[in-house]
Amino acid sequence: MTSERVLEIFKEITTVPRESGYEAPFTDWLERWAASHSLACKRDKIGNILITKEASSGKEGVPTMVLQAHQDMVCEKNHDCDHDFRKDPIQYVIKDGWMVAEQTTLGADDGIGVAACLALLEDTRAMGKLECLFTISEETGMDGAEALEKGFFDGKTLINLDSEDEGQLFIGCAGGLNTNVKFHVNRVAVKKDWNYVHLGVKGGIGGHSGDDINKGRCNAVQELARFLYSELPFGLQLLHIAGGGKPNAIAREAEAVIAVPEPRETMERFSAFNESLKKEFCVTDPEIIAVSRTQNYDYKAIDSESAKNIITSLFTAPHGVYAMSQSIKDLVETSTNLASVRIPSNGIIEIVTSQRSSLTSQRRMMAAKVRANFEAAGAEVKHMYEYPGWTPDLSSNILKVTVEAYRRLFNQEPEVKAIHAGLECGLFLEKFPGLDMISFGPTLRGVHAPGERLELASMDKFVKLLEEVVCEFR
Repeated sequence: MTSERVLEIFKEITTVPRESGYEAPFTDWLERWAASHSLACKRDKIGNILITKEASSGKEGVPTMVLQAHQDMVCEKNHDCDHDFRKDPIQYVIKDGWMVAEQTTLGADDGIGVAACLALLEDTRAMGKLECLFTISEETGMDGAEALEKGFFDGKTLINLDSEDEGQLFIGCAGGLNTNVKFHVNRVAVKKDWNYVHLGVKGGIGGHSGDDINKGRCNAVQELARFLYSELPFGLQLLHIAGGGKPNAIAREAEAVIAVPEPRETMERFSAFNESLKKEFCVTDPEIIAVSRTQNYDYKAIDSESAKNIITSLFTAPHGVYAMSQSIKDLVETSTNLASVRIPSNGIIEIVTSQRSSLTSQRRMMAAKVRANFEAAGAEVKHMYEYPGWTPDLSSNILKVTVEAYRRLFNQEPEVKAIHAGLECGLFLEKFPGLDMISFGPTLRGVHAPGERLELASMDKFVKLLEEVVCEFR
């Protein structure tokens, strides 16, 4: 197995649609791939796939190894990009040692993990029995792992290939849940002689709501709400508000349409707000910009009480790091992400948030804090898609094997860490008690946002380590 072959397979994967919840074309592709390689393949009722390669001659006594990656990808794109994730291949470039999708997400999270599994299934080097598990809808609630039936695979050792920093071995992760909010609103006539102004915050870096939540990046939804809140004393009517995207992505863009008595003054204040944003986020989000324009708009306004409640609760909603781990240096323990706001119909405003923590009690406390904020504003609040964390086990055998392999191959020490992102390992452990697990991967940056990129130099070490661990496993 070579890194070139893994990349070859990944490039093919980028041509197959695999948006979370719509993975069927890719699930079918995996079945065809297994058949073309004469490998046993089974599919459960939800769409999880298991491809099995029997042990090489002389390796029949080696314990079965499970490799795992998820089929789906986060589908985010820039506002001016017309890419359709359900039919269009991902457009990428190779630039300065990176494979980059400049206008969309790349899908290396976790397409590169899938590609590595397939390359190893093709490999002719002697190894024990291999089971490659490909789960669905990891990015939107870990539906595949949640629905996985006991006995779907046999192995007692699992390597998760959904990590994003070469040289780091992960043995623990945060658990998470979503807190979804719904405001019921009435629509009223816009006041006579008031004018419409479109406000937009765009150009944010965004990123992964776990890995990147501690980087101080701009949350476009909350910053827009900040300005709207400051405008309440001047008088405004809210007609439209939208921003953000997936629950596990930091909001990069947001927009609102308001009616105001003096549009020129509003736009001047927004221009001053733009200058403040550029100074505040000059390092983390150098392209952030707040722009306004007048426009015509046909919709009625949201009633004033609801508008005030929506704006205020978006501004005061918890967002960012809440607590750092007291036992693991530099690890975020608890956080929350104000992910998105949208108007699915004239009478409804929907807000999505997500909470993470390595401690169940803190995760639920954070969700309760978010609930309290929005319930105080009169919204309906629902918690959903909760998944458990994964507690580190420093006595793990696969950890020992992987650390030794890393030292042997590269003559250096890997970092052993826990991660604030969510991995499916916690759910696997619930269904398969005693499962011994580790997670590692090549270096990815900007996941869950346009501009996601894969560092090509990290691929060689990632591929060599995976092959060494699997082939030398006893």
